[in-house]
Order: sequence, then C-alpha cells, then structure tokens
Amino acid sequence: MASFKIILGSSSASRKQILSEMGYQFTVMGADIDEKLIRKEKAEDLVMALAEAKADAIIAKLKENGFEEGNSEPTLLITADQVVLHGGEIREKPRDADEARQFIEGYSKGHASTVGSVMVTNLKTGVRKGDWEKAEIYFHEIPEEVIDNLIKEGDVLYVAGGLMVEHPLTSPFVEAMVSSLSLSSFVQTMVGTIDSVMGLPKALTERLIKEAIQEQ
Repeated sequence: MASFKIILGSSSASRKQILSEMGYQFTVMGADIDEKLIRKEKAEDLVMALAEAKADAIIAKLKENGFEEGNSEPTLLITADQVVLHGGEIREKPRDADEARQFIEGYSKGHASTVGSVMVTNLKTGVRKGDWEKAEIYFHEIPEEVIDNLIKEGDVLYVAGGLMVEHPLTSPFVEAMVSSLSLSSFVQTMVGTIDSVMGLPKALTERLIKEAIQEQ
C-alpha cells in the first residue's frame, strides 16, 4: 500500500482509468482555469505551464477549504495537460463539430503528434516535479463514415485535437505509435505507449511520484 495519498487534478476519464490501472487509489479535483489565457509558442512549454497553473489553482482551492497536511503520510497532487501537433500547429480542444471534423480528416493517411505533461506536487514538502512526453501517431485512411460517427457521438469534441486513438472507431486505423520522453538532458525513445497518447504516461508518472516523495 502506498505511504501517501493522491489527488488527481483532472476530470479526464482516460487519466482516471490510467491512474487506476497503475494501482493507485485517489480523489479527483478539477482545476477550473481558463486555459486560453496561458499561451506559449512551443507545445512543450505550453503543456508544462498549463499543468503548473492547474496545480496552483487546486492548491489555492484546497487552502480555501481549510486543507492542511498533518504529520502523517504526504499528499501528492498530480496534474497534466496535452495538446496535439499537426502541420506545425498546436491543436487544443475543437471549438465545434466542424473544427473536430477538419482535425480528424487531416490525420487520415498522415500523422500527428501528442505532447503531454505531468506535474507531481508534494503538498507536504512543496517539492514539485514535472516533465513532458511526445508521441507520434501514424494513420491509415480514416473512412468518412467513421468520422461522421465520431462527430455524432461527440466525445472527440472534448479532447485535444479531437484525437482519441483508443476509441474503438479510431483504433483500427492507427498504423503505428512511437513515443519519446524528455528526461531533461537526454531523450529516451520507446515503442508506442497508448497511455501517453491518452494523456497520462505511466512510466513518466511513476518516476515523478518517486522523485516527489524522495526529495525533501
């Protein structure tokens, strides 16, 4: 059993699923920030800034509610963010169904990248550890009727770039995925991790949890 508590600072169903698969029990809090107010030119800088802003917002909310760390086990706050890169442009959540369709049609017989960040804040010590991971996704041709059904269902409207590779309608048309993890001074390449594309890379999250606990 973990000697710490976890707050997941995200209402994402995918992130909740992944953290559960990692064997952790946790509570969930939303950040309620206006992400459009935070702008960076580089996708990596943007997702790191957004994960940090989400952590700051949740910590402020906890303090307002009288949260205090006792002398027992620490509480770790996990926040994350993700954008999609396509054609040199950063894509966040689609504005509407038309933009979602435009996004998905662009992936057909092409490729896109996801850039996702994870931030772990130890609320007892104040230690904060964060990093980002990038994944390249290559697609076969995505039939028009599949795109129609994705838009009609609507889930793609609420994810970065309208991209849901784990969706049963989309997954048959994913040709390959390759991920790379920023480890500050070097880049480690690994073969396609679905959890990275879904918004919470397991290996990265596990490493940051350990670092946030170990550093005083």
